[in-house]
Amino acid sequence: MDTAVTKIVNIVISTSLDHKIPLERLIMDLPNTEYNPEQFPGLIMKTKDPKASFLIFSSGKVVCTGTKSLEEAEYALERLIEYMKKVDITITIKPKIRVENVVASSDIDMKLDLNEIAIKLTNVEYEPEQFPGLVFKINDETKATFLIFGNGKIVCTGTKSDKDVHVAIKNLLQVFKRYNIKSYK
Repeated sequence: MDTAVTKIVNIVISTSLDHKIPLERLIMDLPNTEYNPEQFPGLIMKTKDPKASFLIFSSGKVVCTGTKSLEEAEYALERLIEYMKKVDITITIKPKIRVENVVASSDIDMKLDLNEIAIKLTNVEYEPEQFPGLVFKINDETKATFLIFGNGKIVCTGTKSDKDVHVAIKNLLQVFKRYNIKSYK
């Protein structure tokens, strides 16, 4: 119970390019873009290498999601800047990246009674008729939120780094130990 196989599945970053972005021009000049300002004020762009999705705003603010590491997110942002350069939008700064969210999946190798967890723990939402998982917000320095499933699979979200993910999962397992939540294998 003290170990878990954990995999980062998504990192969300944000940045500012310190440059006004003509979204109408991007939609005409760049592939894999969507822009419908009546529904959403940002342009959506998807890339394949690396696989990422961007929300680009006319103010120069950018959100990138879909990458699996900070290095991959940085590379995706570099590629975005290269795409913009090809359509005569020159970004002259090295954007400062801010990690907004790290999402990880894990298997804690336990069969869990979600009803028991819902009764024993606080900060829990569990409505099995609506969703098969239990939502648990851990009160620690990571401020992580977990989706916990009966088969021992979990999703950890709300953290800001790989290290925070591992600390949050370790803390979750300690909470289980403290409240005597055991595998029913």
